[in-house]
Amino acid sequence: MQQLDFSEQLEKIVQKDPRYVREAYLFLRDALDFTIKARRKAKELDQHVTGQQLLDGIRQYALKQFGPMVPTVFEYWGVRRGEDFGAMVFNFISVGIFGKTDTDSVDDFMGGYTFHDAFVAPFLPEKPPVHTRLPAPAPAEELL
Repeated sequence: MQQLDFSEQLEKIVQKDPRYVREAYLFLRDALDFTIKARRKAKELDQHVTGQQLLDGIRQYALKQFGPMVPTVFEYWGVRRGEDFGAMVFNFISVGIFGKTDTDSVDDFMGGYTFHDAFVAPFLPEKPPVHTRLPAPAPAEELL
């Protein structure tokens, strides 16, 4: 039996699980590559990327690619939380695109960060300093 290429495998995934669009999976694949390269650059010896490490790589890569538009892009793709990336990773695993260890689980993608904290908060303006009220000026006749 002939093995399907990436595009054909991806099409199978999207047909089987239409929650996420094709572009989201392409982004995820690129984010994994970004994460692996960053780990190599940091001289991390373990080749395996955990769910939490991938979530952090996704965060960094998304901010680099889309800036303040990340929430809008992810919403359009159907991605609303880290667990969605976990589901996508395991969809890739199910067709042999990604590999996993015996200890890897979709639960590894839970509790990483909220999308608000990761993708909105970095672009919010800093809160202005709290000014204390100065006492009201004395009436002019008291100054004489």
